[in-house]
Amino acid sequence: MSYCLNPACTNPINLTHAERCQACGSKLLLRDRYRVLQALGQGGFGATFLAKDESLPGSPYCVIKQLRPTASSPNVMQMARNLFEREANTLGKIGNHPQVPRLLDYFEANNEFFLVQEYISGSTLQQEVKRSGPFSEAGVKQFLSEVLPMLQYIHSQQVIHRDIKPANLIRRSQDRKLVLIDFGAVKDQVNPIRTGASEQTALTQYAIGTPGYAPPEQMAMRPVYASDIYALGVTCLYLLTGRSPKDMDYDPATGEILWRDQVHISDHFTDVLKKMLEVSVRHRYQNAMEVMRALDLEPYLDSLAKSMVSQPVRSGRPLPQSGEISGPTNPSSPSSPSARMAAAIRARQAGKSPGAGALQSEATTLQPGSPRRRTMIQAAASMTTLNSRGGTGARHSVGNPVTGVPKPTAGELLSDYAKGKRDFTNYDLSQLNLAKSDLSGANFHDAKLYKINLQGASLLNADFGRASLPNASLKNAKLARAYLSHADLAGADLRGADLSYAYLSNANLRGANLCGADLTGAKVSDEQLATARTNWATIHPSGKRGLW
Repeated sequence: MSYCLNPACTNPINLTHAERCQACGSKLLLRDRYRVLQALGQGGFGATFLAKDESLPGSPYCVIKQLRPTASSPNVMQMARNLFEREANTLGKIGNHPQVPRLLDYFEANNEFFLVQEYISGSTLQQEVKRSGPFSEAGVKQFLSEVLPMLQYIHSQQVIHRDIKPANLIRRSQDRKLVLIDFGAVKDQVNPIRTGASEQTALTQYAIGTPGYAPPEQMAMRPVYASDIYALGVTCLYLLTGRSPKDMDYDPATGEILWRDQVHISDHFTDVLKKMLEVSVRHRYQNAMEVMRALDLEPYLDSLAKSMVSQPVRSGRPLPQSGEISGPTNPSSPSSPSARMAAAIRARQAGKSPGAGALQSEATTLQPGSPRRRTMIQAAASMTTLNSRGGTGARHSVGNPVTGVPKPTAGELLSDYAKGKRDFTNYDLSQLNLAKSDLSGANFHDAKLYKINLQGASLLNADFGRASLPNASLKNAKLARAYLSHADLAGADLRGADLSYAYLSNANLRGANLCGADLTGAKVSDEQLATARTNWATIHPSGKRGLW
């Protein structure tokens, strides 16, 4: 089929090898090389088409974006030309990134502007959610792990995308990588014939972006790098809920999306999303690197100690010297909850043990649900977990309400899961028998899972980030798209496990048995795999089978 690009054509569909349109007589082979096959999308700025480049061997597919100014005055045409060239320059500058479509050509013909880009075959995230349902927390974290580095690169090239949304993120069929599309500068038609509009404002009066995804400063035509962070946060909400922002309620006083009751995610990830979605740009993450750091800064001992060393200095009090904590000089009576937490951490590091109980007691004096209270409870749990892992004479506290480390039985955990509970962050599930259980989408972040039996279990999209799984039995487990960043899988039995597209970055695989495991598309390095056991039946991330 050949498709006519004349916007006035009454019947644009033609025979495959036709040279001119049968309805309007327009030439069908654009620039004597591009044959348009079908329309992909229509918007106020123009349209996007699938085409073939018949000048190249094999006639490869490409995408043609057509900008159609509806006014032909010299001023409007010049503005359209400037915006068109700006998008071409942007694509030319960043198109060498493997997750951004390459710019192949751009030209002007008959007062219309054309961009030719690499064709990305695959489904958008919007299509994925409509087809398969919302993502789990682990799935969204994996999504962020792919998109944030790409966004950091784009921002490093002084480019603000301004239209991040599920429909503009395609999962490429050939390698399952996410590709960000649509770097268009013009998002509305070039049309000065509007009430109160002049030619000068015809192209600049419209806010660029998609309502609901674009933050207030962008809709006011003052986008910054943090504007893309907001849009990425709204995209995360869509992935978690399957609901467009236009279908969500807003706080009429602040403009904030009311989303927290609609998702079931960990407290830490809730805090990260909340900061991504701050209406005030100054309180939002300023760049992708800050979000990446926040996702990695789980409530662990070292990061907590460092974050509490530099407290705000009150007026009239001298700055602390290196190694000191801001507060009274008497170490036995620190003045703030954070200072007391840091003191407890230092005491534990010095070989004393009352830290966890002190933190838990302090937490009970704070307002329920506050971020500081949650952090202190998590710190107490982490300290107990760390004590149980290593120290001489350290004992593990089972189900101790003081430490805040729950240890349910297998039956209790499965019952909770059946009732809709998915968050088992920091739980101690060591040595439980959960073979062949369905725990898909569950959150085991930072959980202790020593020698747990999960043979044949369904753990699709589960979150095992920073979890301790030494000698765990995961034979034939379904771990597709599971999040296992920084997980300890030393000595784990993963024979025949489905780890396709799992996120294993920085996971400890020393001594893990991956014989017969499927790692197609998994994010894992050759260095990690060299420490594990593999055989001829192990499938590479590339899809090839054999020894490493």
